[in-house]
Amino acid sequence: MRKKKKRALFFVFLTISINFATTNIILIEMKLAKLLIATTLVVAAFTVSSCTGKKFHVSGNIANAEDSLLYFENMSLNGAVTIDSVKLGKDGSFSFDADAATHPEFYRLRIDKQMINIAADSTEEIIVNASYPTMSAQYDVKGSEECSKIKELAVMQLNLQLQVNAIVNNPNVTYEKEADSIRTILDLYKNNIKTNYIFREPMKAYAYYALFQTVNVGRQTTLIFDPRSKKEDVQVFAAVATSWDTYYPGSERGKNLHNIAIEGMKNVRIIQAGQSQTIDASKVTSTGVIEIALPDNLGRIRKLTDLKGKVVLLDFHIFATKQSTARIMMLRELYNKYHAAGLEIYQVSLDPDEHFWKENVAALPWICVRDENAMSSQAAAQYNVTSVPTYFLIDKDNVLQKRDSQVKDLEEEIKGML
Repeated sequence: MRKKKKRALFFVFLTISINFATTNIILIEMKLAKLLIATTLVVAAFTVSSCTGKKFHVSGNIANAEDSLLYFENMSLNGAVTIDSVKLGKDGSFSFDADAATHPEFYRLRIDKQMINIAADSTEEIIVNASYPTMSAQYDVKGSEECSKIKELAVMQLNLQLQVNAIVNNPNVTYEKEADSIRTILDLYKNNIKTNYIFREPMKAYAYYALFQTVNVGRQTTLIFDPRSKKEDVQVFAAVATSWDTYYPGSERGKNLHNIAIEGMKNVRIIQAGQSQTIDASKVTSTGVIEIALPDNLGRIRKLTDLKGKVVLLDFHIFATKQSTARIMMLRELYNKYHAAGLEIYQVSLDPDEHFWKENVAALPWICVRDENAMSSQAAAQYNVTSVPTYFLIDKDNVLQKRDSQVKDLEEEIKGML
């Protein structure tokens, strides 16, 4: 049974989640934009917004924030651009004006790391009231249906994060059950968001906003809707992209969505093509191994077939998981015992964060490579890897012998093959 985390750590993590949950939406969107848009970089927010010459107005009150600097920022595809700022007085009142865009555009009110996301596409009068330092999670907004919907989504996202945290921090939930439980609540959340927000009015700002919501599991922040490798999620992005192409032709955000959807469709086709050629690894007994050639942490291409003459433990792994440390310790024990006798470990990381991966493998004595496609890895698909971690045993003739589900005693199997 896992040791129970200290309660203080849980509340620290929860506070961080609340402070950054809505920010992650914009950061992830920016990363996707940088990866997928092959157009000129987005310039200042005023140019991007395709101004109508009209203004919209944002005003309100932030209590308990005297002498704090309140920023009013446009969240462009190239990052936050400050439109205005004000030092709050004792009453906490503020008032900002900005040029209205010809399409929905995103903004935020920010004090330090606390922020409120809003959207506007007309000459609206938006009124926001909140209290510092809880303004990210608790605020009132009036005058804009879009902003009210965004608040609903933000609150639901925070509640989802609380549910995930509760599962992760429950010492009575096994690792296997944990993954299933998180998958279940994420599926329920996605179905609700698709039905009641995205598909209902895909041309709206809140539908666009919903696409980029994130969730933190362990030390990983991931998009709830995966536009890279999940067909049903790519279809959700495509639905909003089509709507924005129709209602806001030529807008930068519409182009961004369109490119994300197109790239996602390409990835899905590649994955499906790889899966259609997948060999059932449990049935491979005499035809050798499926080649893997990926870079290690020094950038050198390491081939699985180069290890002929050794007994190889082929391990598919994600370092950004709770069970990683225990598994690495187990592998290190095996490696220390049997490496001199001819055991080699060829570990394939499916971590999306390259820097994090490099930090974790720097001191490992065995071969560790990384597939930049993470869980969309073609190598993982070809080996019929449906969950991680998963390992396979390969004999000295470079022939795949067994996968983990067929092994009762790993150490005994290794000794028998050496």
